[in-house]
Amino acid sequence: MSLLIKNGTVVTSEDEVKADVYVEGETIKAIGENLDVKADEVIDAKGKFILPGGVDQHVHFSFTYKGSKVRGFETSNAALVGGTTTLIEFVNQEPGKGLIESIDSYRKTDVDGIAMTDYCFHSVMTDPRDEVIMEIPKLAEAGYPTMKLFMAYKGMFFHADDDAILKALLKGKDAGITIMVHAENADMIDVLIKDLVKEGKTEPYYHAVSRPPVVEAEATRRAIYLAELADAPLYVVHVSCKEALEEIKEAFNCGQRIYGETCTHYLVLDKEDLAKPDFEGAKYVCSPALRTKEHREALWEAVEKKWLNAISSDHCGFDFKEQKHMGRGEGKSFADIPNGAPGLQNRLNVLWTYGVLEGKLTRSRLVDLFATTPAKINGLSNKGRLQVGFDADIVIFDPDFEGVISVDRNLEQVDYTPYEGFRQKGRAETVFLRGNKVVDKGEYIGKKGEGRFVPGKPFGSCYQEQ
Repeated sequence: MSLLIKNGTVVTSEDEVKADVYVEGETIKAIGENLDVKADEVIDAKGKFILPGGVDQHVHFSFTYKGSKVRGFETSNAALVGGTTTLIEFVNQEPGKGLIESIDSYRKTDVDGIAMTDYCFHSVMTDPRDEVIMEIPKLAEAGYPTMKLFMAYKGMFFHADDDAILKALLKGKDAGITIMVHAENADMIDVLIKDLVKEGKTEPYYHAVSRPPVVEAEATRRAIYLAELADAPLYVVHVSCKEALEEIKEAFNCGQRIYGETCTHYLVLDKEDLAKPDFEGAKYVCSPALRTKEHREALWEAVEKKWLNAISSDHCGFDFKEQKHMGRGEGKSFADIPNGAPGLQNRLNVLWTYGVLEGKLTRSRLVDLFATTPAKINGLSNKGRLQVGFDADIVIFDPDFEGVISVDRNLEQVDYTPYEGFRQKGRAETVFLRGNKVVDKGEYIGKKGEGRFVPGKPFGSCYQEQ
């Protein structure tokens, strides 16, 4: 099958130009003005923008918190409706299993034949035995060239001490494994939680009080020191506050290869959302916690000026009525609320409406943060760009669409969205995954299981820059 998209404005991470896009099979074959080719399907995209399919490098489909599990890849069509064609999930190492074995077994039972997007994985080391450390370089051969460690969550099986992080940095660098950290000081949080609960301050709002910016800044700085000692690059996920941002900027300006992302919710939601009545604040419990306006403004500046190089969703699909209510009732507190919020479907909608249209991002910068750089970070060499030879992951974006974000129109299969009632301007009208039309007129029309594993290559952009 062949496809010709005519008369649209092609937006790349560098520029935008009026051009046609020609696709044969799964691959982009030509981009240019007035292409003189015949195609099985011709789409007139006049007045619309042609974007690369998004790469969301931070999603959770297998995460379990205190026995409660999120929605899985059976909901990945929500990403496609939101213009995202490739997802990268964090998979915890299972007790008694190796890093690669944990991902491979999860793939066989929960992903392959189910996913509707293309997909890759980050390993999460939870058991830093010597034999596990020795396995880290093999992640590159398996197509999983990234690893995350949790500095937060004291007492949980996935919490990582400094020695585990340093060993991972040292062992991974020669093989091109990019080490990522969730940077929050677990001991500081633990003390604050216990003090707040003792004082009877148990409502969702106190989740943010228990995780002030200093706990994120301290852990970020400590991880940077570990990376300096190891002489290895480091990626800090979901940066939420200006103090942590300043630590990253300072290290980068001193010549270290330190990079970071932020997430959609940190750009538009507020700490005060956690104070909503009738336990509604539980919907906004995520870690790091939501911040205030001054932090949001600092983050918008950071992504515009490239101090942070990606915007992810950190999608974590816990239901409000059942799972989030685990923190309500006698003897319960905010510390029992599963951390995380859904955001898979609305990443592009929020970034366009509240970023591009409010002058905080150019369209090219959005493409870079939404698709191009996330692909580079994770070694996905055929993703994230509208370029000849790349996968035909294409979004035809209608800037004239107007609507309101609501759970009623959401495919995430979660009973709420933190963006309920947000104005939406523009939408992914038509989406192609490797040349296959999977969204038409904003509706999902694809098939379960047509997503494909995309192996990442080692020595991603965190090794190549600076």
